[in-house]
Amino acid sequence: MTTIPFAQIDAFADRAFAGNPAAVMPLDTWLDDAVLQAIAAENNLAETAFVIRDASGAADYELRWFTPAVEVALCGHATLASGHHLLTRDGAKRVTFRTRRAGILEVAREGEGYAMALPAYPPLAADVPGLLDALGTTQGEVLHHPNGYDLVVLADEAAVRALTPDYRALAAIGDTLNIVTAPGTDTDVVSRVFAPAAGIDEDPVTGSAHSVLTPYWAARLGRPRFTAFQASARGGQVDCELAGDRVILRGQCVTVIEGVFRL
Repeated sequence: MTTIPFAQIDAFADRAFAGNPAAVMPLDTWLDDAVLQAIAAENNLAETAFVIRDASGAADYELRWFTPAVEVALCGHATLASGHHLLTRDGAKRVTFRTRRAGILEVAREGEGYAMALPAYPPLAADVPGLLDALGTTQGEVLHHPNGYDLVVLADEAAVRALTPDYRALAAIGDTLNIVTAPGTDTDVVSRVFAPAAGIDEDPVTGSAHSVLTPYWAARLGRPRFTAFQASARGGQVDCELAGDRVILRGQCVTVIEGVFRL
């Protein structure tokens, strides 16, 4: 029997049962992809992050993320959770991750939380047939980034909160992250994020979505740093900053479960 260390962490949260839960599982070597996918399905969280020591020397660890249905190119909240787990375990101040499709990512201690560096994905105006209808709105500015992100900008926070998407119709459009945003009331920006094609109807707090939101809102607000809230049922605060071709996201994490996974 093989045992794997397991931690479940609420990311972008200052207390348990808030933010977005992720499983973090350090490995000695990579298991078969089918086994990794089966573990993620068993965990049944938005994301399971797997890490191994990086033998290439490019970073401290290699990092991969799986939803219950697919492997994804970038996951912010599970990267933040991985950084929290490893930095807490090892007592370090900074950790870097080499990923297969998102480059080198970094998580560093900052105050009571962490600062995480992700790539910036500036979106451009686009026509995505059926997207507004699937989201349940008739008005909205539609933008797209080719890494698999659609962004819809609405007039106000009330419009974002009122959405009742048709998840089957969204999934039929393609395997994209569907981000809806507007100016916030208590924060500069509010958003919701839907990914039914990846097995996640509505994601609680999505770090990778802010790789798209940050360059868009930094340009619109005319300043590089702003506050954001993802208005899911759990909800989560994200402090966002555009730094060249990187997005710096700040938030806290809470470990809620630790144990072993048995194969």
